[in-house]
Amino acid sequence: MGSDAIIKFTDKFGARNYKPLPAVLEKGKGVWVWDVEGNRYMDMLSSYSALNQGHIHKDIIDAVKNQLDRLTLTSRAFYNDKLGEFQKKICEITKMEKMLPMNTGAEAVETAIKAARKWGYLRKFNPPEVEQNEKRKMDKAEIIVCENNFHGRTTTIVGFSSEPQYRFGFGPFTPGFKMISYNDTNALKEAITNNTVGFLMEPIQGEGGIIIPDSGYIKECKKICEENNVLMIADEIQSGLGRTGRMFACDWEDTKPDIYILGKALGGGIYPVSCIACNSEIMDVFTPGDHGSTFGGNPLAAVTGIASLDVLIKYNLPERAEEMGTYFIEQLKNIKSDYIKEVRGKGLLIGIEIKKEKGTARPICENLAKEGVLSKETHEQVVRFAPPLTINKEEIDWALERIQKVFES
Repeated sequence: MGSDAIIKFTDKFGARNYKPLPAVLEKGKGVWVWDVEGNRYMDMLSSYSALNQGHIHKDIIDAVKNQLDRLTLTSRAFYNDKLGEFQKKICEITKMEKMLPMNTGAEAVETAIKAARKWGYLRKFNPPEVEQNEKRKMDKAEIIVCENNFHGRTTTIVGFSSEPQYRFGFGPFTPGFKMISYNDTNALKEAITNNTVGFLMEPIQGEGGIIIPDSGYIKECKKICEENNVLMIADEIQSGLGRTGRMFACDWEDTKPDIYILGKALGGGIYPVSCIACNSEIMDVFTPGDHGSTFGGNPLAAVTGIASLDVLIKYNLPERAEEMGTYFIEQLKNIKSDYIKEVRGKGLLIGIEIKKEKGTARPICENLAKEGVLSKETHEQVVRFAPPLTINKEEIDWALERIQKVFES
């Protein structure tokens, strides 16, 4: 079947909850993908940063193939011989004491929420009162979130989104969340009460339009949280694992949150792997039966996670993202176009904001696809560029020639 037939066939039997560009892909390698007609494209989206290591990285593929012939799933009813190594590697990279594996990013966010809430009841609030009165209503723990956030698609998470479409038709929503403006430390100070247990934030708001906070914002947020005995929870699902030019975006301000949330590139573009990482004082609030996942931490996932992290380190991909990202952003800023309002980014997480009077970003993404560059609009006005971190200067120049053609034509 050709592209048109496949698109019609797919839409006939599928939910219409996505609006993909009309490119039907069948093969990938590195930064490149090919459609069913054999046309080649450069992947400038990387599956929303899930492909930091590039398509079909040999090191990851070989590790996964080897494990497929041994053992894939045990559930957490038993130990397996790979999970401990994966946990250790996560703890070494995050400089945390414990990790808890899940599958998708949204699951990891939900896990962090549960950890922060239970930490509040067992550590911050009055523990004897909690232990002595099992019937006591545990409804006082509050978590502060930011406007324009994107943390996933579960009903709890969309309930604290500021995007009307994400919420419409899905209520009632989980209480206990307070929203403040992003990049505003004063708002954080004012929002904290005696009931606040956590502050959930993105070091860079990727889905929100590549919104980069002021220098010092992340460090000051951590300071405010420490002063008020509040957990700082960093959602590094998109911004982490080398994407911004550091292993974690928080590293740009030498700040370690109380809880890391990781996903996407942890699966190497092959398999869904996510986790939270924190110190024992937080993680040990979980006891057997509190939380779990049939697939979380399975041996195939563990091997995938180990290989994915090894590739990031072995090939210095965070450093590469900083070098290539700096070059890419500088060249994009040289493009002369009445359509461009602003170019912004960190490492290889880059956005071009389109002037509203010129329309939305969607037609530009469609024209880029015709030129062989796959990107995606976010928040209507922003074209997002986030290629695999393996990209080189020649490949960036290839893309720049076509990006410039679209914006200047």
